Amino acid sequence: MNPRRLKAVAKKEFLHVLRDPRSLMMGIGMPMMLLFLFGYALTMDVDQVPLAVWDQSQSVESREFISRFSGSRYFDLRISTDNYRQIEDAVDRREALIAMVIPADFARRLSQGKTAVVQTVVDGSDPNTATIALGYAEATAATYTRDIILKQMRNTTFSQGENKYLPAQIKVPVLELRPRVWFNTDMVSRNFIFPGLIAVVMMIMAAILTSLCMAREWETGTMEQLIVTPVTGPELIFGKLAPYFCIGMLDLLLCVGVGEFVFDVPLRGSLWLLTPLSMLFLFGALSFGMLLSIITKSQLLASQLGIVTTILPAFLLSGFIFPIENMPLPIQTVTHIITARYFVFILRGIYLKDVGMGVLWPEVLFLAAFGVIVMTVSVRKFKKKII
Repeated sequence: MNPRRLKAVAKKEFLHVLRDPRSLMMGIGMPMMLLFLFGYALTMDVDQVPLAVWDQSQSVESREFISRFSGSRYFDLRISTDNYRQIEDAVDRREALIAMVIPADFARRLSQGKTAVVQTVVDGSDPNTATIALGYAEATAATYTRDIILKQMRNTTFSQGENKYLPAQIKVPVLELRPRVWFNTDMVSRNFIFPGLIAVVMMIMAAILTSLCMAREWETGTMEQLIVTPVTGPELIFGKLAPYFCIGMLDLLLCVGVGEFVFDVPLRGSLWLLTPLSMLFLFGALSFGMLLSIITKSQLLASQLGIVTTILPAFLLSGFIFPIENMPLPIQTVTHIITARYFVFILRGIYLKDVGMGVLWPEVLFLAAFGVIVMTVSVRKFKKKII
């Protein structure tokens, strides 16, 4: 490739992008909009679960039990009812995700050491949220039960003949779990989602912009002018990719900055490792978008294929939101050809675990092979002639 001709094509494409507000909006504005939109809106944390309570007991014990929920950040006591009809209406209107019915004999059964059953009605229309919320409720109830047992033990004196033993002298076997969370100590879903979001943003930018660049030349009739120049096919392809590659790297820096200073997502790994691996992924994504543009020669068809073959798989099959391990085996097999899957793994490894090439080399090898193969196919598919 001749450096002067390559520079000329790249300069032409840079000028086109800079003079076209739509291209700049798609290349920088849209990724930033998606970053803030998903960063704020997309979360898997379940907080402030709307709660409805029907307290039939109206006792000190039942009010204390309810206070365990109303005082927790996981629940929001919104409705106090006195019949099932109100509970049904609250669940139907999504005003309550969980409703608890405390029986009239709640306090009496607790004082007698018997099991007091609290009916819990859960809205199962959103199974994932319902399961998590039910787990919170069970944990809160278990804590309340434990406190009652400890209180009764402190207030009880056991006699044996003339000797008296306080509960503190009695060894009660206790199984205690002390969990320790690594890498995401507070288990904030944003720290898990944000690195994957960077891969989706870069994939969208690469697929949309580059899938249109070569097709635009054919549709506007300027391809004939390029064909008669001494510019070779590889020079034309690499020259056209240059500005979009720069925009992609600018998007990466903006994403890292927004994650650090806006969303407080820690980058525990090395930025010097993240940058070249992002370049590798971006090269493959741009090459694939260029291949679509060369094959279709139509901006409409290229954009539609770009959405189907890159954007949707990046959202659904990369592990960005849905765990790949939970997918059916045939779908898991398909995910092995999705480049975003490997880049999401790289991003989360660097962001959350500070891993290096010793762990990431299989993913890096796949991205490198994908980029080389797709670019080779693109160069071979592009012909400097009018068909």
